[in-house]
Amino acid sequence: MSGRALLMWDEAVTGYDFGSEHPMDPVRLALTMSLVRAYGLDRAVDVVAAKPAGDSTLRLVHREDYVAAVRAASADPRRADQAYGLGTVDDPAFAGMHEVSALIAGQSVGAAEAVWRGEAAHAVNFAGGLHHAMPGGASGFCIYNDASLAIARLLELGAERVAYVDVDVHHGDGVQAAFWEDPRVLTVSLHEHPRTLFPQTGWPEETGATGPGEGGAVNVALPAGTGDAGWLRAFHAVVPELIADFRPQVLVTQHGADTHFEDPLAHLAVSLDAQRAVQEACHELAHTYAEGRWVALGGGGYAVVDVVPRSWTHLVGIAAHAPVDPESVIPSSWRDEAYARTRQPGPARMTDGRWPVGFRDWSEGYDPADRLDQAVLATRKAVFPLRGLLA
Repeated sequence: MSGRALLMWDEAVTGYDFGSEHPMDPVRLALTMSLVRAYGLDRAVDVVAAKPAGDSTLRLVHREDYVAAVRAASADPRRADQAYGLGTVDDPAFAGMHEVSALIAGQSVGAAEAVWRGEAAHAVNFAGGLHHAMPGGASGFCIYNDASLAIARLLELGAERVAYVDVDVHHGDGVQAAFWEDPRVLTVSLHEHPRTLFPQTGWPEETGATGPGEGGAVNVALPAGTGDAGWLRAFHAVVPELIADFRPQVLVTQHGADTHFEDPLAHLAVSLDAQRAVQEACHELAHTYAEGRWVALGGGGYAVVDVVPRSWTHLVGIAAHAPVDPESVIPSSWRDEAYARTRQPGPARMTDGRWPVGFRDWSEGYDPADRLDQAVLATRKAVFPLRGLLA
């Protein structure tokens, strides 16, 4: 296996643009890549562009009629069929939508192929992580579910155990749905509680289809307002034990940056420093249990200047085995570019001032009256016994 990491990048992915009034501003992708370059990380990884996902690849997850509907809306946005979730407020149709969505999906599929074949230990596609798209419909800013497609391609190539860990603030519902009945895939999602956030799914009782798939879906529904210590406590109370038991051949992770306290669309209170700590933990899990095979994806994140570029630059640095010092001063050239593009001042450092982030480990005991601990307990009680583990 090559020790180099891949960064999947094609400038054309910034064409994934729902319009100036939409919160998913593609400037977040451009600014992330610029910050990666400003830190010289483009020299620590192999920057490659994969081809767009073709119809046969898209059909590994998506229905043929849905792909046809996306193509039609892409050619003429006025023909968008809202029965497929297209042309809605969340997922407005735009010219070229199919092409750029397939391109993003192709980067994640290409990342998975390279890691499986041993061409790279790790591969990052921060333009990916579009985890809400369903087999037959768009949802939550997501047209094609690149995360599911990457996993499906790994299974097609012969993988027998793939673990998916999603730390976006929103439930990874599309990936869970795609593999609900498949015991070869373990999906784990940590997200804000469905009572207070889209897509209103991801309850701890959602554990996979009855039969072989039971226990294959894991959901940690976190109370609104959860901060660094609680978020890291929940992650470490659930994820490492499950990964150790499942022993995946590949670890696929989704790193939506919208858990951050500045994110305008959600209600967690996580810092950049805690996000970095989870990225490091995922990297370590890949090396410990998956022979280093790690596919890391982006996801949500709507604080497009202050948060997203820093979070995903840390992700690239960790995957490259060239981590960025949280205390480092961000190059002024990048801050100038960020201001020129957005008229927003850029952050000064690669930290929110909370590094290193501390938390109380689950092994030290729990408080049954604490809302965060109640959430963790609900997940452990729902799924751990199904996997032969002690709750």
